[in-house]
Amino acid sequence: MPPTQAESVIKNIIREIGQECAAHGEIASETVVAFMVKAVVLDPSNGFNMDRTLIKSDVQKLVKLCVARLLDSKNPSLDTIKMQVYFDMNYTSREDFLEEHHRVLESRLCAVSREITDNRACAREELESLYRKIVSYVLLRSGLGSPTDIKIVREATAALQSVFPQAELGTFLTLSKKDKEHQLKELTMIVTGIRLFNRDCGKGGEGIDDLPAILHEAIPATTQHIDSQLQIAQEQAFRYTAIIEKVTTNPLLAKELESYMLKEALYNIRQYEIFLQTVLSDIITCAQEVEMMIKQLTAQLEQLKMIVKSKTAVPTSQVFPIFIALASLWMSFQDETVLISVLSNLTTNLELFLGTHELLFPEKVIQGLLGDVTVKSDIFRIKEHIEERVHLPDFRKLDWLFPETTANFDKLVIQYRGFCGYTFASTDGLLLPGNPTIGILKYKEKYYTFNTRDAAHSFAENPEHYINLIKEKAKKNAELIQLLELHQQFETLIPYSQANLRQKITHSVQTDLSHMRRQNSSQVYPLKSVSTQSMREGSTGVPRPQIFIAGLRGGPSKKTHGVKVNLTRAVDET
Repeated sequence: MPPTQAESVIKNIIREIGQECAAHGEIASETVVAFMVKAVVLDPSNGFNMDRTLIKSDVQKLVKLCVARLLDSKNPSLDTIKMQVYFDMNYTSREDFLEEHHRVLESRLCAVSREITDNRACAREELESLYRKIVSYVLLRSGLGSPTDIKIVREATAALQSVFPQAELGTFLTLSKKDKEHQLKELTMIVTGIRLFNRDCGKGGEGIDDLPAILHEAIPATTQHIDSQLQIAQEQAFRYTAIIEKVTTNPLLAKELESYMLKEALYNIRQYEIFLQTVLSDIITCAQEVEMMIKQLTAQLEQLKMIVKSKTAVPTSQVFPIFIALASLWMSFQDETVLISVLSNLTTNLELFLGTHELLFPEKVIQGLLGDVTVKSDIFRIKEHIEERVHLPDFRKLDWLFPETTANFDKLVIQYRGFCGYTFASTDGLLLPGNPTIGILKYKEKYYTFNTRDAAHSFAENPEHYINLIKEKAKKNAELIQLLELHQQFETLIPYSQANLRQKITHSVQTDLSHMRRQNSSQVYPLKSVSTQSMREGSTGVPRPQIFIAGLRGGPSKKTHGVKVNLTRAVDET
């Protein structure tokens, strides 16, 4: 089947599954449905042959199985898949997020910028209107207050007039479009710096929130919340692990507890833990950036005070660069504020995918399953075998890496997210943390850790065997593909290779922390249609050139004669 036809068939299947789910009151996104289709097809127990085209009965079977799994509200695997899809759709790296955020802000300013750069004002009233538009642009670009607040507009206008009097509009209008855009951005930075300096001196700053103070309060609060959630998740994971370990040594108990989906619950809570750690790492980076920026802000303000101290006139060459640096710093504070809001919102929404734990494993059930089993933390397990080392003479043809002999040992990218591959394969899915000090196996340019020396030896005797076992296990539990980072082994089969999910930015930046910033426009700019960015005056526009070329279709003769007709309306007609 040609790729385009196959894609069309898959889209129809996804649509049909979505409609079936909706008929049963379950709204499933196309991405979740697509993931489920792949999961069902991958699972060998479902009997789909991936080398032949799906026939009608295959499609009916596929739809039925997918709908059944998507409607199973008591399945931790489904929650994990939904969690993974949600995280991929809403999380990007810090660098990608800020780049996309700036692009969005620029796009929202395009219309206002165009109104200014395309302006052909001549009359006094037109020039006054243009100046007001420049003030609005400066406010919108800086994010320091609303352009509809009269006090803020007056303060911004006064700051703008001190560096760009209205009398200079004539010169501004003679510039090229590109030079106008550059000057608008530079004026925004200088005016922003002036307003921030005035605020620090107690002589202005209307509508400017104290972002350093807000971040100083918000970052520890967010970090504390994530730390708390992380601790709860880890304790839950340790208990599931202890129960599964107990089950692996007792076949009768394993059969009895099969319906409990303990491993699926463990995968769900481990995935949640990994996502929390990712978010926490970003917030720690935010905290470090903010701490550094606060020091820079204090230094810049002190430098400005020293320059302007007891002077009636200060050379612009001395103060303008500092004003620009101040504005740049403040915009970085705005970036961090938005990022913290998004990460906090993301953390809150991740909790929505943990519902099955309370449903399947209330405290009474957990205690009954644990019995007299000792619950061990990941750190405790590592310390248990801290003195163990791989016997190198047993494996002369394999590379083993150790902390004292390997540069950047702690930065190696470990397979299976650092979990022991041997334990996972040999116990049919138990996740135990690998211990790098035992020795890291380098095999085919990939790195593997193990929870005990015996596990390391067993895996090293036949790596391909255990790698294949893990791959087969992932086919039965598709959530393991992302949890254990097995994407390379399933590149052509998972939806992430076909949907560029990680390039998405979260849909809203006005979230949990927004209530601390009052109702300003520092984060969300009004759309053009709101008509709060500038006054509407019909006389500021110029006629749009319209040229028509007659005769292009030819005529009786073979040679075409084009006649250019100017249909542009006269200026006095507009």
